Amino acid sequence: MTAPIAFLDGPWWPYLALLLFAVLPTEMWRWLAVAFARRLDDSSPWLEWVRLVATALLAGVVAKLILTPPGVLADVPLPVRLAAIAVPVAVVLATRRRVMLAVVAGEAVLIGGAWWLG
Repeated sequence: MTAPIAFLDGPWWPYLALLLFAVLPTEMWRWLAVAFARRLDDSSPWLEWVRLVATALLAGVVAKLILTPPGVLADVPLPVRLAAIAVPVAVVLATRRRVMLAVVAGEAVLIGGAWWLG
């Protein structure tokens, strides 16, 4: 077996596959987006449309995760899942958009509620 083939057959092949098929394609699009975004006007109607579509997609994913959760999240009762959304929204509104604090609060509600009721 040649040296490059032996390397791919060893314990490092998952990391190489991750680099080639996940990191490099993602980074390529990120750098192209950074280069392209420098020329965009923040008040452009196209950019506003992109923001609205991205927000709608995110809201749809969150709604799907709450109403029809996959895997272990399905074992968490619906009131706990709803509280895990309501508490972070309240934290964001109360703390002037401190997103990290809201994420931690939501995780605490979800994990604590699942442990307490589950």
